[in-house]
Amino acid sequence: MREKIQKLRSDMALSITASIVVLLAVFGIIVNTIGIASFTSSFREENSTTTYHMADTAARLVNGDHIDEYLRGEETEEYKRTKRMLDTYCTTMSVSLVYVIDVDRSDYGRFVSVFNSVDNSVDASTYTEWEIGYKRDTTNSEYQQKYRELYEKQSPYETVYRLNPGKGAHPHITTIVPIMDSTGEVAALLCVQRPISELVNVIFTFVLRVSIAALLLAVLASRMTAHFSDKRVISPVRKISEEATRFARENTKGEELGEVSRFEEILNLARSIDKMETDMVRYIENLTTVTAEKERIGTELSFARRIQNTSLPNSFPAFPERTDFDIYGSMTPAKEVGGDFFGFALVDDDHLAMWIGDVSGKGVPAALFMMATNIAIENRVYVGGTPAEVISFVNNKVYEHNSEEMFVTIWLGVLEISTGRIVCVNAGHEDPAVYRKDGAFDLIKSKHNLVVGAMPDVTYTDLEIRLEKGDKIFLYTDGVTEAADPEDRLFSTDRMIDALNEHREETPQEILEGIHRSVKAFARGRTQYDDLTMLCLELKG
Repeated sequence: MREKIQKLRSDMALSITASIVVLLAVFGIIVNTIGIASFTSSFREENSTTTYHMADTAARLVNGDHIDEYLRGEETEEYKRTKRMLDTYCTTMSVSLVYVIDVDRSDYGRFVSVFNSVDNSVDASTYTEWEIGYKRDTTNSEYQQKYRELYEKQSPYETVYRLNPGKGAHPHITTIVPIMDSTGEVAALLCVQRPISELVNVIFTFVLRVSIAALLLAVLASRMTAHFSDKRVISPVRKISEEATRFARENTKGEELGEVSRFEEILNLARSIDKMETDMVRYIENLTTVTAEKERIGTELSFARRIQNTSLPNSFPAFPERTDFDIYGSMTPAKEVGGDFFGFALVDDDHLAMWIGDVSGKGVPAALFMMATNIAIENRVYVGGTPAEVISFVNNKVYEHNSEEMFVTIWLGVLEISTGRIVCVNAGHEDPAVYRKDGAFDLIKSKHNLVVGAMPDVTYTDLEIRLEKGDKIFLYTDGVTEAADPEDRLFSTDRMIDALNEHREETPQEILEGIHRSVKAFARGRTQYDDLTMLCLELKG
């Protein structure tokens, strides 16, 4: 049932028709209200004037100088004659009551009957004729006020309408006029009560006719509206809606909607749907092509990443048969592939070469440049020579094929395992951090040489670092120290040293994993901007 009601509420044609019917109903109510108000006002004005003339004429039949004599019980021939004339007047003029009263002027709350003529045949009423001297209270405060105004000569006459009089009486109008004595004073009041049941009947007839007319107009208008709206609005909109629903379901171009309506708004909507379908189909085709291309590139980048990973040391422990040192490295690229690299190689049983580098730029070009440089270093360290000689050779090789004008920072050292002596060269790279047994990590700062690949035939200078048994050396790229948090603050060298010292007693692998966790916690979800590469060696006792 709720679904049916919801469906009816969402039906456009029914909603439009219902709205028209409601508007016509409201219009009918307004017309009825205005008509009744206008008719009632005119009716009252006309009847008030007419009844006033009736009352004024009747008042002329009564001698105002003899009111007191009448009330003393002196039923003279004049009183009887006046009574007969008032009775005749009441019957002739088709009024219910004609009566003369003397009102108590102290508060106008009581009066005494002087004359009373009744004609119940006018509107089938049941009034009883009052005897002379009959006393009763004033009907209500409205009558009191009008009595006062007449006795005080504030108005020539007053009229009271009783549309719902109650007590079996019928709707009527009562007009009250003063009876003047020879001195010009008000001696009594004459009242004429005239039935106005025809007002009620006319109003009922008027309301009935307007209601029937409004109903017929509503039926006619609703049928015409339903036919017009279905042909000119509903059907075109339904056609547009069905086409939009079909396209959303199938994502295929349908037939052109064309000139579905003569209304500009609906026509523009249809044209927009046609254009949207054309543009969307073209977009989907382009998106499919782009997606396929992106998937292909993604696959190739994934393959390139695997190649890059295999070009770096990835099997640990690297030298399981050696117990006199432990080495561990990691590289986490910012993108699919990175420009950072690290490596190590046992040149002979007592000499271990280790290096780390950072290529300028990001992405595939940096990755290719990195792999070429890494291979050049690894091949050259086996030939022999000092780290400065190795880097000088690599610099010339890189420069020869550096059409993109890239460069790379490199730190290369050769450890004499038996003595702990490291001969190293720093080509524009970050200073290493060294941990002394029972001490703490600290930076080993030195003068930097020129970066590799910037210019040929550069002379590089070696320097020396001494490690004791239990000491550790930590190498890294600027992706560690320049990692940023959401407020653009850098992780910094100081935070790196603090993190290193938190893990200084741990193995090289545990140290690198601890640093990685510290950087990640500092970044608080911010996307990694640069490659994050680290290498750590411990000289064991």
